[in-house]
Amino acid sequence: MQNVINNMKGIGLGVAEFLTPVLKESKFKETGVLTPEEFVAAGDHLVHSCPTWSWSAGDPGKKKPYLPEEKQFLLTRNVPCTKRCKQMEYQEENEAIIEENDEDGGWVDTHHNADANSAADKPAEMTLEPKAEISAGGGDDEEEEDDDEEAEDMEAYQESGMLEAEDTATLDTSKLPGAGSDVAGAGGEIVQTRTYDLNITYDKYYQTPRLWLYGYDEHRKPLTVEQMYEDISQDHVKKTVTMESHPNLPQTMCSVHPCRHADVMKKIIHTVADGGGDLGVHLYLLIFLKFVQAVIPTIEYDYTRHFTMSKVGGPM
Repeated sequence: MQNVINNMKGIGLGVAEFLTPVLKESKFKETGVLTPEEFVAAGDHLVHSCPTWSWSAGDPGKKKPYLPEEKQFLLTRNVPCTKRCKQMEYQEENEAIIEENDEDGGWVDTHHNADANSAADKPAEMTLEPKAEISAGGGDDEEEEDDDEEAEDMEAYQESGMLEAEDTATLDTSKLPGAGSDVAGAGGEIVQTRTYDLNITYDKYYQTPRLWLYGYDEHRKPLTVEQMYEDISQDHVKKTVTMESHPNLPQTMCSVHPCRHADVMKKIIHTVADGGGDLGVHLYLLIFLKFVQAVIPTIEYDYTRHFTMSKVGGPM
């Protein structure tokens, strides 16, 4: 039912976009929207700052007359995605019942043990400080005792058959990709990395950038719709993110709906202004990619610089 509603909305928005005039006057600071010229300027800055992004002309039959022929939309390819959003959002081992006597059966904290687990997995911090002694009795005497021990007889070790025993840490090659089973699905330790192609188009109706994504498995085979939804925050699946026809390509892709983009950008502009800064429109797409990360947190596309909101500035 949700897909039917989304399709109807898509058709209605397509008609509305066709009837909407092209924005000519800049309203970036007032409302957080962009003119096509400002979108191109922000895109040029993104390509300059992040060479993994580039401009594309797209399908000639879908060319938008209000954008330059060779700058119809932005794209980046083969962006890694090593884990599923569902794995990140809920893990059974992190669950704990906090209030067992609650009348509703207890309050469950799904991330109760997450901090402890992550701390246990975290490698020891490197330091130049000398190590403290383990105990009062653990000094040079123990080291001397170790030196006096007889070395292992390797011939006896070999005759015992231990060299032929199966090592639990040895990789089972039968579970490698292409060997007949999916390691990640079978509970193996090898993570099969998906990749995504991301596009940024200009939405004429909402007058903001719009993000599109299309995924592939480790063999570069296209993911199904449901598989792509696994890599999207479950709060946004089929709501903020839907499958729609790409405006510049003859295919259907996942898209982050742009209805709230202008409001988010407007708040960021005001935050910067309150801190005494001036947010330049050329930074729009760099910041856009950062707040869209909340929708697709496991797709590792954001290699842009960090921003201090009170100090962001630049010419318009």
